Order: sequence, then C-alpha cells, then structure tokens
Amino acid sequence: MSVVKGSAPAKLNLALHVTGLRSDGYHLLDSLVVFAGVYDEITATTASDFQLRIRGPFAQGVPTDETNLVLRAALALRAARGVKLGAHLVLEKNLPHAAGIGSGSSDAAMTLTILAQLWDVAPLPANAPEVLALGADVPVCLQAPKPVRMTGIGDLLTACPVLPDCALVLVNPRVTVPTAAVFDGLASKRNPAMGSLRAGMTFDDFAAWLADQRNDLAPPACQIAPEITAAVSKLKRMPKVAFAGMSGSGGTCFGLVRSMADARDVARAIQVSEMNWWVAPAPLL
Repeated sequence: MSVVKGSAPAKLNLALHVTGLRSDGYHLLDSLVVFAGVYDEITATTASDFQLRIRGPFAQGVPTDETNLVLRAALALRAARGVKLGAHLVLEKNLPHAAGIGSGSSDAAMTLTILAQLWDVAPLPANAPEVLALGADVPVCLQAPKPVRMTGIGDLLTACPVLPDCALVLVNPRVTVPTAAVFDGLASKRNPAMGSLRAGMTFDDFAAWLADQRNDLAPPACQIAPEITAAVSKLKRMPKVAFAGMSGSGGTCFGLVRSMADARDVARAIQVSEMNWWVAPAPLL
C-alpha cells in the first residue's frame, strides 16, 4: 500500500466541567466529547523521508515543521514501531485551528491511524505513552466517531450510551482564544462533575440534559473574546436550535438541532447575517 487517505472530524466538548487541579498544574476535567461530520483531510504517501504540505482554507499559519502535531505523531509512531520508511503527508485544513474543536489533535490521531495502515504496523492504543505525550485531546480523538466521557487530564475515557440522531451548527466568529489564558481566568478550579448520561434519550431529553451541564471555560473565554457571547446568543435566538454553547476553550460555538435539514437552514440564516464568521452544518457522528 503506497497511498492512504483519512478524514479527521471536528471534536466537540458539548459539556466541559473543570473538577480539580493536580499538584503538577494539570487541570482535571469531566467532559462529553462528540465528533461532528466536518473534516480535515490527510493523505499519506510512502517515502524515504518526511514532508508535510498544508493546503486548504485554513492553511495559513499552520506550521509544517515538527511543531505540527501531524509530524510529531508520524515520528512517534515510526519510533515506537521501529519503522525505517518515511511518508509525504498532505493536510487539507478545512477546520479552523486554535478554535476549541481539537482539529490539530484530530489530525494527529488520524495520522497515527493512516500511517499504521501505510506502514503495515500495529496502531498505537489510546493509552500508549507516545499518544499521551502528543496532548490531552489525542487519546480521545483516537476514539472517533464514538461519543466519549473524558475525565482525568484527558487520559480516562469511558464509552457513552448511544446519543439520539441529531445535527449541529458550528459557528466560529474567527477569534483566537489562548487556552492558557482561559484556564488562568477560571473563577474556581474545583467544580461539580458532569451528570450521568442515560441510555435511550430522545432528542428533547438530550437537549434538556445539556442545559443542566456547563462549560466552565465559557465565562473566562467570553471575557477574553466577547464575540463568543454574540455567537452563542445568535444561535439561541434561532427557533430550531434546542441548545447552544461553546466547545472546549473556544471560540467555536455549537447549536443542537434535530436534523441536517434544520442545521442547513440555521447555518444559512447565520451566514447571511455574519458573512465573516465560519459557519458549518454537520451531523453528530
């Protein structure tokens, strides 16, 4: 096999509770992580060396050296499995970066998956030290597209019950929110955990459950970037949106709707009024 392609979906934290702070400075989290059907695309071709090329609407500002998680993931797998080959990688960047949807981590996870196929080696499990070293979101992105409850520092992953069929509208007002500054702005670093998800929820049940949860990073993120408040407010004003919130540390926001038809209607209405925002309708995977 000389060429392998993969799609890296957007990762969303539909709820994100900060429950503690470890002595080493890492925050303890409790989060519902899901994946949406909008993707970065990665192509890997067998080669003797490593190259990374970035293209697509969000290519600008994405590094092509070893600070990029894609290359770091490739090198980690190569070292762990004793591979002698390299790879030429092309990353089609369709998702905004530094946007609270884990696109870099999802890209890294998909790189691990497709390079294991390309090189015909065993994939790295989510709890492998090499995976954990890539960042807190990479292990959970290896679980895509299944919904996951993520606890600890991102290293404890629990399968969730099947969620109801529904769709999302993703909105990013094109603001950059520094993750470290958001965590520094937390009013409290020890907050109640997320509620339990029960099996067999209807769409209305799920929307009500989300309304009872929190994203503890939303208040400090909105202080840094008030545009996030505007994006969530706009989503909430849409009649077809049952719940709206912010994903991760921002600034991508989401609206929960019943169907892709509703998602496309809402996305179209927002895009017309906010021409500079990134807006994407997507199924909940």
